[in-house]
Amino acid sequence: MNSFGHNFRVTVFGESHGPVVGVVMDGVPAGMELCEEDFAEDIARRAPGEAGTTARKEADKPRFLSGVFEGHTTGAPLTIVFENANTRPEDYAQFAATPRPGHADFVAAVRFDGANDPRGGGHFAGRLTLPVVAAGVVAKKLLDGIEFSSQLVALGGSEDPDKWAGLIAEAAKEGDSLGGVVECRVTNLPIGVGEPFWDSVESMISHAVFAIPGVRGIEFGDGFKAAAMKGSEHNDPFGPEGPVKNGAGGVNGGLTNGAPLVFRVAFKPTSSIARAQRTWNYETESEETLEIRGRHDVCFARRCPVIVEAVAAIVLEDLLAL
Repeated sequence: MNSFGHNFRVTVFGESHGPVVGVVMDGVPAGMELCEEDFAEDIARRAPGEAGTTARKEADKPRFLSGVFEGHTTGAPLTIVFENANTRPEDYAQFAATPRPGHADFVAAVRFDGANDPRGGGHFAGRLTLPVVAAGVVAKKLLDGIEFSSQLVALGGSEDPDKWAGLIAEAAKEGDSLGGVVECRVTNLPIGVGEPFWDSVESMISHAVFAIPGVRGIEFGDGFKAAAMKGSEHNDPFGPEGPVKNGAGGVNGGLTNGAPLVFRVAFKPTSSIARAQRTWNYETESEETLEIRGRHDVCFARRCPVIVEAVAAIVLEDLLAL
């Protein structure tokens, strides 16, 4: 479905080239100050502009439809929409017959019997991460005192930022794309957030993170490296204020342990590439070469730190809300 959470419930709606994309948040308490300017910083962090990001530019100005009155939340469901003004639906007409490799075109057409909106990926597009970021802004305001930070730590297989511009330029020249890894850190969390089994803090964050288009993996603390360590290397000794190192990424037994919550998210290379690819034409019933037009990120991961951060805030607000 399109909703996540119980105490802080977030529902996203819209399609990439439809009139709007938006979000409904239920569980926002009354009386919190909220205005359009509160969203500006995080929306700007998600916006294209860096090398390797899409040429599609939108104003991305939030418009409140419900839940805000005279600068304060009302306690009613909070609904925010963003207009899609800079669209080019003609760029996507060909994909009804020839699905793009790596995209949801094929599975969406089968799942919804061809009734889905294929323009720009429709409801499966990265455009839907904009309302997620908006929900993250609200969640972070509610999580007063809890600090979030996130950054790209690897691009195209390199952890050296000095090499990223060259890697992006080379991939763009080849008509190709790159993936990346985003690290998120959350500090000042109370001890004991989460549940011991199905709703462990790692389970809930992983569930929500995989809703972000293009995610291929997640790890906490030492992550996959822990499999090659000895217990004496990976274990976190305790001191008077909790763990004195953080191989576990701030979680023991599904509950936060007082250390920073640290996790990393792997993003695949952007699926839409200019380089010719092979696909099946379902109208002619033959294999053919596909060249994708349109405006696409060489590395969408560059815009993802704030999205990952937003998802973490949504999950933690849901777990902490009374």
